[in-house]
Amino acid sequence: MTHPQVVPARQWLRAHPLALDALVSLAVLGFALCVSVTESRQPDGGSGFGERHLAGHTLALYGLAAAALTLRRRFPRKVLVTVGAVAMLELFLGTGSYTAAERHSSIVIFVVVALFTVALATDRATTLRLGLITTAVFTPAAMLMGVQPWYDPENLGVFAWTALASAMGEAVRTRRAMVDAIRERAERAERTREEEARRRVAEERMRIARELHDVVAHHIALVNVQAGVASHVMSTRPDQAMEALGHIRHASRRALAELQTTVGLLRHQDEPIAPTEPVRGLGVLDELVEGFAQAGMAVTVDAPAAAAPLPSAVDLAAYRVVQEALTNVHKHAGPEATARVRIVRSGGAADAALDITVDDDGPCPAGETVGAGAEGDGDGDGGEERRHGGSGHGLTGMRERATALSGTCEVGPKDGGGFRVRVSLPLQSPTRPPEPGVEPARRAARHGGGWCA
Repeated sequence: MTHPQVVPARQWLRAHPLALDALVSLAVLGFALCVSVTESRQPDGGSGFGERHLAGHTLALYGLAAAALTLRRRFPRKVLVTVGAVAMLELFLGTGSYTAAERHSSIVIFVVVALFTVALATDRATTLRLGLITTAVFTPAAMLMGVQPWYDPENLGVFAWTALASAMGEAVRTRRAMVDAIRERAERAERTREEEARRRVAEERMRIARELHDVVAHHIALVNVQAGVASHVMSTRPDQAMEALGHIRHASRRALAELQTTVGLLRHQDEPIAPTEPVRGLGVLDELVEGFAQAGMAVTVDAPAAAAPLPSAVDLAAYRVVQEALTNVHKHAGPEATARVRIVRSGGAADAALDITVDDDGPCPAGETVGAGAEGDGDGDGGEERRHGGSGHGLTGMRERATALSGTCEVGPKDGGGFRVRVSLPLQSPTRPPEPGVEPARRAARHGGGWCA
């Protein structure tokens, strides 16, 4: 267990590396002095350790080497060269200051520490090169100018210490690099998870927003028209007003049911009563068309592909496209307009697609184009909602649905009057998923009324 006072001291030393290097230099100096004044045997041959004197140049050069080690972290190569030169000078001067039996090579300890620092601060090639040079220089020097005879174990130990310093420095540096790489990968993985979570939240919010828009816009438009009819004929034809009120009640009940289903997406997945997808699809296309017919709009349907089984995502998207297109016709062209819905399959087995086309004969101002609407709208939509001053969320939702399924979406006025919405949805899953998030919708919106895959 770490003592409470040790942690602040360790943090202070990490914040002041020069002070830490000075302490390391003092420790190496003390160790070198202890080794230098101690002999492994008594001069008279007795048991135990003996003592030997130290010359003045030994003390001075030891102090110079220790001072150089203080800067080892900042200038590792220069410190190695300096300490090496000091060690060679001490070995040379020792041949004249000590007898053959009193010579020692303890100053090589400073060289070992400096070489370890070089291995820790540089790369493998530099460590190998400088390690070989240091070993090749100091091993023969210790044999010639160190303890005699030349094969004394102290002289041969210089080779082992210099080689060990290079190996240990390389091992510590490699381990630090590996730990840093693992930490970086963990941080990058954490950032990736956070970005993925934000992306999924944004996609879910956009999906739910599209569902809410489609449900509310469709049913509220029908309620608005029927309410206007009831208000107009209340005093003169109360039976027709009561019928309109019945349609309002029916449309509002369906709107509440679909809103409850859509809001259920926000519930927890483990709750069994929470559906994971809206239940609407082309199977209830007749109910959708009947609602518009009750509002007074003529709608013809040619949908041979609606009876065949479809992927759930394509089925829901096709239903929402038809719903939004008919709502726009009713809201912008008026109930007197006529709409035609056509849903067919196209392509072969490998490239099968579901084509949805909704045409109307409502008025369209001359000279108005989809591209112009896209530029001046401000929300990225053009065409129908541009000419009538709509918000543009419906057409944006169509494009987003088509883009999410790797399909295409085309909206714009028809030649000779009227407006057309055409969407093509692939029936096969794409090999590469479309780009997620809001960018596909923005890219689709920038295309205006053109093809926006």
